[in-house]
Amino acid sequence: MNTENIKIQIKTFFGLEQILAEEIKKLGGRNVEVKNRAVNCEGDLGFLYKINYSARTALKILVPIHEFKAFNQHQFYDRLFKFNWEEFMDVDQSFAIDSTVNSETFKHSQFVTLKMKDAIVDYFQDKFKRRPNVETRNPDIKFHLHIDRELVTISLDSSGDPLFKRGYRREQGEAPINEVLASGMLQLAGWDGKGNFLDPMCGSGTLLIEAAMIALDLPAQIFRRGFAFQNWKNYDADLFKKIKEFRINRVKEFTGKIVGYDIDARMLNAARTNIEAAEMEDVIEVRKQNFFDSKKELFPLLMVFNPPYDERISINDDDFYKKIGDTFKTHYPNTLAWLISSDLDALKKIGLRPSRKIKLFNGKLETRFLQYEMYEGTKKVHKLEN
Repeated sequence: MNTENIKIQIKTFFGLEQILAEEIKKLGGRNVEVKNRAVNCEGDLGFLYKINYSARTALKILVPIHEFKAFNQHQFYDRLFKFNWEEFMDVDQSFAIDSTVNSETFKHSQFVTLKMKDAIVDYFQDKFKRRPNVETRNPDIKFHLHIDRELVTISLDSSGDPLFKRGYRREQGEAPINEVLASGMLQLAGWDGKGNFLDPMCGSGTLLIEAAMIALDLPAQIFRRGFAFQNWKNYDADLFKKIKEFRINRVKEFTGKIVGYDIDARMLNAARTNIEAAEMEDVIEVRKQNFFDSKKELFPLLMVFNPPYDERISINDDDFYKKIGDTFKTHYPNTLAWLISSDLDALKKIGLRPSRKIKLFNGKLETRFLQYEMYEGTKKVHKLEN
């Protein structure tokens, strides 16, 4: 592998591609290209380590190592069997394959994944008379197989576990928001650590912790145990250590407040456990508070939250969403508020016109991420763009 100019593909969620592209540019990526749910770029080995450690909206970071066309399973196996696998792994290392297949020729992703596994095992058996182990749970080396019609792309997964697994979550909520999605929402909402932040329905605290990490400029993976690239043949431990030290030295002071409310004591306990695991007790305050009885306490204020919707908690949607709108109007003047919901009918009951609408997915649920601008007095008729 040419370690000076590595082609890299970074996966993300639908709707976060531009945010990820901006992150990658700031971190020093070259030839940044926005794709569907992904960003392609180029960089050296140090850059690959840096984006794994720092990029907040990256899900996994792939390095393509082999590309070819195959029109049937024999060609597919043959090209893989002839590939020089020992450049990327040793016979005594375990490996796993995950796959994305979109092809009339290769219809079953499990079948082609099995074929690829056979080709790798047979290659080592043929050359060394020994077989590497397939280990799905915690492999040394992770390959990604992508088939688009006849085009086969094999990549090394440099991340290992998906990058939303930050390492601070000890407790789950009813339907916790994914860490990568949470960070993407905060960046879409313009949170940069200036001013104050409120999540009025904070659940297990993910938005609060991600908001604090942005405010302090903490690397996204500061709590993570390890990455797949640390098992690669070309792994440079000194270089990775330097990159981590450089990033940690950039951590900022934060003078604002990050506050979470919830009415469920169980949720607040879960949030406190996660906040402690993220070592954020000094930065984040959570308390038992019904948002509908609350008043604006922090100036200036950005509010971002994930209200209960759909199958999560049984609430009377119409009444619940109407109360959100009423609380915005009566108790939160001069506030920018964002919320995410998949209940598009209930959202209409808020009774305010959103100034921005962004389509996102929370797992498989299609949602809207909406911005509401509350003004006082005559500015109520403020012209809002659709």
